[in-house]
Amino acid sequence: MQQNLKPAKAEPSDALGAAHQVGALPLRRGTAGLEVCLVTTRETRRWTIPKGWPMKSKTDREAAAIEARQEGGLVGKVGKAPIGSFLYWKRRTAQLELVEVAVYEMQVKEQLATWKEAGQRYVMWFPVEAAAELVEEPGLKTIIARLAAPR
Repeated sequence: MQQNLKPAKAEPSDALGAAHQVGALPLRRGTAGLEVCLVTTRETRRWTIPKGWPMKSKTDREAAAIEARQEGGLVGKVGKAPIGSFLYWKRRTAQLELVEVAVYEMQVKEQLATWKEAGQRYVMWFPVEAAAELVEEPGLKTIIARLAAPR
């Protein structure tokens, strides 16, 4: 199964020359209402959503589901189309790279007891308003904050 999970070449996705990534916005209904699952980045420990590079022979939504499983042990249904996108600066060894992340909503059905990156990241569920406050990227804040509006 792992043989198809090699990253596809990151191509610039827009006029800014931003590379393209995919991400899952994991959601569930908790006792206090809608909750968002955030994961920390491995190096800086900033709160964000599971995200990564497109994968060969996988659609972007399939890649987003794989990232959610690997980074947070999250299993569920991923939407067919992105609900938005955001920009961030990815730290590289010698430079920063501008990346645009296409965000797919994920209705989480299960959180696994163990997963690939369990020892490398913190994973936690937050109310929508708290999740929007915790993430640093303005575009991701906006996407999450929109969830608080009545649907």
